[in-house]
Amino acid sequence: MSLPPTPLTDRLRAAGCVFAEDEARLLLAAATDPAQLDRMLELRCAGHPLEQVVGFAEFAGLRIALAPGVFVPRRRSEFLVERAAALGRPGAVLLDLCCGSGAIGAALAARLGPDTVLHAADVDPAAVACARRNLAPYGGLVHLGDLDAPLPPALRGRVDLLLANAPYVPTGEIPLLPPEARDHEPATALDGGADGLAVQRRVAAAAPRWLAPGGRLLIETSGRQAPATAALLAGRGLEAHTEQDEERDATVVIGVRPR
Repeated sequence: MSLPPTPLTDRLRAAGCVFAEDEARLLLAAATDPAQLDRMLELRCAGHPLEQVVGFAEFAGLRIALAPGVFVPRRRSEFLVERAAALGRPGAVLLDLCCGSGAIGAALAARLGPDTVLHAADVDPAAVACARRNLAPYGGLVHLGDLDAPLPPALRGRVDLLLANAPYVPTGEIPLLPPEARDHEPATALDGGADGLAVQRRVAAAAPRWLAPGGRLLIETSGRQAPATAALLAGRGLEAHTEQDEERDATVVIGVRPR
């Protein structure tokens, strides 16, 4: 739409949006008519994440399709993609667990090229619907179910890179999250249990079943939790180390299945 952004900017700023001018431009670009623009503006002023309102998120150079209630990919997770891309190769077999919208798998497949074999899984039907849209250009297969339960048995022992942005916020810290996250993203994408490691434990336990010899598990975590995450991977026979990007406050623990 082509409307002056000033009234939009004023309403967004009054609602507490720090980047009101940028958001106004995005809303104008996404709306197809004044009625839709008004609905989108109401949602945003009510605290819904901008990415859910406009229907996409910018991530690692891609436009990732989103829907209401689906976890919004974080920019710090681009570090996970970068580390995986540095370790990957054309034709690699990729597995994205807790895939959400499929942003991480899509970004990695885009970097590694068309011969990549990509599988992804998530327990949330709305997220899986988005992931199927986002991974379709890369031939990705998205499975609905709890962690690795829905994966095809033929994938066992073949995965070169297993990516996991499993929830790692301790349950007691969920109320401290920004309202956009705690009120509009599913608890299954945020809540990591009492110590934040509950889902990571399950990922670590599952990884050896799916990784090829020499395959790698890359799991996002927090700097505070990294030693515990690394210990989980080591306890499952993986050779673990931690890599960090301080500028993005991003931490990735990498575990290698010995050959």
